[in-house]
Amino acid sequence: MRQQVSKGFDMRSSGEAVVPIEKEVDRLALFQPADWDSAAGKPLYRLVEDEIRRLINNGSLIPGDLIPSEPQLAKAMSVSPGTVKKAIDNLVWEKLLFRHQGKGTYVSKINFRKSLFRFFTYGDAEGQPVRIHKETTARGRHVGSDDVCRRLNVKEGSDLVYIERVGFIEDKPILVEYSWWPAHVVPGLEDERVHIPDYLYALVFDKYGVPVIRAEETLTASAADAKTAQMIDVEEGTPVVVLKRTTYTRGNRIVEVRTTKGRADRFSYKTEIR
Repeated sequence: MRQQVSKGFDMRSSGEAVVPIEKEVDRLALFQPADWDSAAGKPLYRLVEDEIRRLINNGSLIPGDLIPSEPQLAKAMSVSPGTVKKAIDNLVWEKLLFRHQGKGTYVSKINFRKSLFRFFTYGDAEGQPVRIHKETTARGRHVGSDDVCRRLNVKEGSDLVYIERVGFIEDKPILVEYSWWPAHVVPGLEDERVHIPDYLYALVFDKYGVPVIRAEETLTASAADAKTAQMIDVEEGTPVVVLKRTTYTRGNRIVEVRTTKGRADRFSYKTEIR
């Protein structure tokens, strides 16, 4: 059972659950100093490996979770950064973790090199990859609007799962994602007890067996509406980057439509074309 770091949620007038967000400090609290001396004869980095592996095996960390940075882990576990690095290197080799250059280290049961990480990345204003932690701020199950149902290629009036997430660089919000999924593809994902990791597609594959094969995206610009402005801490009407995505699984079947809005002063987009 995954450790719950916050409890309770309310409902917006639209019906979606407003989920208490899991801050990075909550995830960092999973990592505690241990009595390293009690395991005499075992290298310290192996003990750190064992602790991270334990958190993965007991469900405290799930595929797609972004783990704390190496300096954060070293401080939390009272060991040297070199010890943490060696432990993580070994877990990456075991494919329990995956390092994404510039973005951080994720829990992994799938090969992220073959996932959508290969095709796109968010970055800072200079275009460099950055570590973005995502927090789920709302979710719910609703009858889809005609427009969203049409984009998902499902019948009008179909039940859909709505997921809203905010992306942070350190503690600064820089983007907000609004995504819709057919409810039969991700049944129960609207339940706030289901932890949504930073890398959502890892959960969709691991829990529902639905791989994300490809995505089509359109990049535009707009002015921040009142809701988006509040979510990413800008004035209403401020220029924002708008990224509209349609996500596909096997059989060229659409499984998600998403709109991401990001601060123009803190947001860049990089894509690989082959």
